Amino acid sequence: MKKVKAIYLNLRIKYKMFLLISLILLLFSIGGLFILQYAFHVYNDEIHRQSAQSLKVSSTSIENELEKMERLSYQVATDQYIQSYLFNMKNSESEYQSFFIGTELRRRLLEIGALNKYVDSLQMYDVEDRDYAAGNRIVTIEEERLQEIKDRTNLKQGGIEWFFPSETDDSFIAAREVRSYLNLTFERLGMIAVRFNMDAIISSFSSKLAGKEAKLLVFNANNEIIYPQDASKADQYMVGHIGGRDGYSLLEYEGDSYFATYTPASYSNWTYMIISPYGNLFQAVSSVRKAVLITYVLLFLLLVFLGMQFIGGITGPIESLNRKMKRVQTGEISHYYEQNDVQLSRDEAGNMHDNFNKMMKQINFLIEENYKKQLVIKDSEYKTLQAQINPHFLYNTLESINWAAKMGSNKETSRMAVSLGFILRSSLDTNHSLISLEEELKIIRHYITIQSCRFEERLAFREKIPANLLNCQVPRFSLQPLVENAIRYGLQQMVGTCTIVLEARTEKDKIIISVKDDGPGMDKPYLERLASGKYQSKGTGIGLKNIDERLKILFGDVYGVHVASEKNKGTTVEVTIPSRGGNEHVQSAAGR
Repeated sequence: MKKVKAIYLNLRIKYKMFLLISLILLLFSIGGLFILQYAFHVYNDEIHRQSAQSLKVSSTSIENELEKMERLSYQVATDQYIQSYLFNMKNSESEYQSFFIGTELRRRLLEIGALNKYVDSLQMYDVEDRDYAAGNRIVTIEEERLQEIKDRTNLKQGGIEWFFPSETDDSFIAAREVRSYLNLTFERLGMIAVRFNMDAIISSFSSKLAGKEAKLLVFNANNEIIYPQDASKADQYMVGHIGGRDGYSLLEYEGDSYFATYTPASYSNWTYMIISPYGNLFQAVSSVRKAVLITYVLLFLLLVFLGMQFIGGITGPIESLNRKMKRVQTGEISHYYEQNDVQLSRDEAGNMHDNFNKMMKQINFLIEENYKKQLVIKDSEYKTLQAQINPHFLYNTLESINWAAKMGSNKETSRMAVSLGFILRSSLDTNHSLISLEEELKIIRHYITIQSCRFEERLAFREKIPANLLNCQVPRFSLQPLVENAIRYGLQQMVGTCTIVLEARTEKDKIIISVKDDGPGMDKPYLERLASGKYQSKGTGIGLKNIDERLKILFGDVYGVHVASEKNKGTTVEVTIPSRGGNEHVQSAAGR
């Protein structure tokens, strides 16, 4: 045993994996054979259960219809009008009176149920064997068959008797004598024969079996097939070779196998049986075999995959760490993580990863504190200056336009020039990172003046700023770009009037300034890209990401910009700044 263990330990990993996979496949194969055998047994029981359930429902429905036929015959035989008509007919000596009574008798038969579903006709006979029939399919019963019906019903003395179809009449008959009970003499007044379509009854409740190539047989205690009337030799063979009157059997006939389920009727002495070709049922078993084979193949591939994962679990962490180091060497200090990094184990390779990650986090922290913030501030200032497009030149030019407009009495041009000049002068002041909210509002108002001349009544701008918040400190040009975006992506994308509302409110120790518009809004995918910063700016001004980074640098990570929008429901951009400590932030920004 020790020698075998030593040989196993010295094997290469791939051979160990081969032995492991072989052992697991062997166990699964043995277990699968037992499961397959059990599945075949369960399948046969399930087929019998479903077939027996379907047969029970059909037989019960058929039996109910037979009971209806018996009740109909009893209703006719005990009807007081029928009794009266037959009694008068028996004692009548006038042919006219007999004709009139016969007419009333037929009408009464129609009222009782001669036109009911599955009823072919109601055949009423008086003591003289005169026929008074009503129904959908009236026939004249031949004398020999009529005499047989009279003899057998006479033995029942008013009870029901059933008759199978004959060569001249394919209807089943439920017949009984009509005896007088009105005067309690119980003398014979005649006979009622209810002819009904047994084929229609059985077909209506066994129609679902046709799609499965199944067949329904009905036979009596003498193994005489009642339905179908054109039963074949195979059907007679099946009836004669079943074991008992309730259960299921596998039968062979001329080389073909059949699955038979049978159950006795609760009302009559008949037996109902469903016969299905066993080949059709066996298709499910073949499908199970194929499913088992496919399952084995999939399990083999899965085990091979797991084996490769096992080997990769040993060498993968080391290779991953080596790739991380190479990325750091190329300068990817912040994005050295691999896309498929997972939680590593606590072995030597895992400890190496932990130590390396801790080291890189410390390096990134120092970079964030001492270098990256300066780059972000310089980048923000650079983008602001870049958007000015030589403001000195534009300012001097606009002064000339202003004086020219005044001399031409063009006040609108003058207002535009003054507002643009104010904005340009504000953009030249780069010494102060923070200004009061009141100064920022002046920039916005001048900007709105310019845009109002352009869009006229299509632009509706409102301010809802409490007076006690006008002295709070905000970054320069942190709100004006939001109004500009509302005009660009809200007003310019719609036909009617766009309402832009600038609001400010306090929540605990924070001030929230929002810019709302009722423009077309943004769909969810674009809003997600906007939140993650993975979007392409369409303009040349200061973007939302730039404003958000400036706020976080100046005030902390809990502050910044938040965007909420829905398609066709407008957009709301909120800027969150601290409500206290404005002076400290001003001094901090100036120090930078």
